[in-house]
Amino acid sequence: MSRINSNVQASIAQRILGQNKGALNTSLERLSTGLRINRGKDDPAGLIASENLRSEIKALNAAVANSERADQVTNIAESGLQEVSSLLEELQGLITTSASTAGLSKEEKQANQLQIDSILQTIDRISSATSFQGIKLLNGSFDFKTSGVSTGVSDFKINSAKYAGNALNVDVQITQSAQQAGLIMSIGGTALSIGTNESFRIEVSGSRGSREFTFSNNTSVGSIVSAINTFADITGVQATVSGAAIKMISGEYGSTEFVSVRVADDGGLGNATGGIYQMQSTAFGTIDASSRVAVDSSAALNGTRDTGQNIRATVNGITATTDGRRIRINTDFLDVDMTLTSAQAQTPSGFSFRAFSITGGGADFQLAGKVDIGGKVSLGIADVAVRKLGTASIGFLSELASGKANNIVDGNLTQAQRVVEESTKQISALRGRLGAFQQNTVGATIRSLNIAVENTTAAQSVIRDADFATETASLTRAQILVQSSTQILTLANQQPQSVLSLLQG
Repeated sequence: MSRINSNVQASIAQRILGQNKGALNTSLERLSTGLRINRGKDDPAGLIASENLRSEIKALNAAVANSERADQVTNIAESGLQEVSSLLEELQGLITTSASTAGLSKEEKQANQLQIDSILQTIDRISSATSFQGIKLLNGSFDFKTSGVSTGVSDFKINSAKYAGNALNVDVQITQSAQQAGLIMSIGGTALSIGTNESFRIEVSGSRGSREFTFSNNTSVGSIVSAINTFADITGVQATVSGAAIKMISGEYGSTEFVSVRVADDGGLGNATGGIYQMQSTAFGTIDASSRVAVDSSAALNGTRDTGQNIRATVNGITATTDGRRIRINTDFLDVDMTLTSAQAQTPSGFSFRAFSITGGGADFQLAGKVDIGGKVSLGIADVAVRKLGTASIGFLSELASGKANNIVDGNLTQAQRVVEESTKQISALRGRLGAFQQNTVGATIRSLNIAVENTTAAQSVIRDADFATETASLTRAQILVQSSTQILTLANQQPQSVLSLLQG
């Protein structure tokens, strides 16, 4: 057939040339941009997956930056705490020096007190001055806010708390009461009744040490109590008059506390007079008559001992780690440490109460790409001012200042040293907690996030980036096809001219 109105071959060649030019343009675009997907029509499903992955990469990189920023903030807080720790060591030395009164003039003690006052002021200054971009780090700005603190809680510290909503209630259920160690010793009356040439000799021991006491005939119960209390700091045992008997208890609570009484010489009191008793487990302070040990028995000679008891409790349904009256839980969502009052700690088993409610505060760090409670770490940094270092039961560091109860000129040096020791423990614990946060939380998070960024980027690259080897081959193929299609189109356009030979014939 020879038709000129419809050149089908030319139309086919033109269509194929257009397709080949489109393939060539696609290859050129991919090679110039380096992307396999430049618009939605290139791969709709791939585009969706790629955009989601790109969003995740952006969030992960931001989380890495947040983690690095958290490390920097913690470094600055740690540097301030390190200085406070050094100052507390200086305080310890000054207290020990001032306790040696022989050969130490009043002027020297006053000079030492001036140094202590200067150290206390410096600690307060560090507390208020340590900051990051104007954000105070050690003045309590990052401590947690609470409300409704129970009267049964003497001290508490919130190290970390994450919660949804306006507040987190901290509920405690006591499953076993805390107890002191204690014994009651009766001498058969209000005073010793032994031979004139006899002596009553006992050894009293506690968690801090032991001491031997010797008493003569007619020594009163009150005098025995006074003698034992003179060495309470050495033995850890305190004595009181209980009726006509002597009650000896440990100064602290817990399973590490004990009271032991050994009768080295009963002075002739004999089996019929006096005795050593334990106290009823359900009524501390009441004699358990069935536990009597005669003062002249072999058991008394070997020593009668009673041990204290740790409290057991749960906090928000989590079994707490306990020591004496102290309760602590450490979970990803709540890390709290509290000490109950003596009355509350000795409450019978099964009692539950609300310790306090956490209403805000804390230093929040977003260490994950996804913003939710699981990706947040909340850290509590307490105020390290001198009025806050210490405890309610022992005292606070501010009481070492001039004119206060524990100043070194005319105050209680033993108590002052205990306050400094407790303050040192608190600062050391805070530094350790911040160090663990840097090493275990921040460090591990940065490493994990960087790996996640690498893997996510690789996944996104597989979907979106162009394979240059493949695209180069496609480009070469498209170039050849375009040239071929162009040549064929030229031939197809020339074919109708053959009709002219018919007209010329």
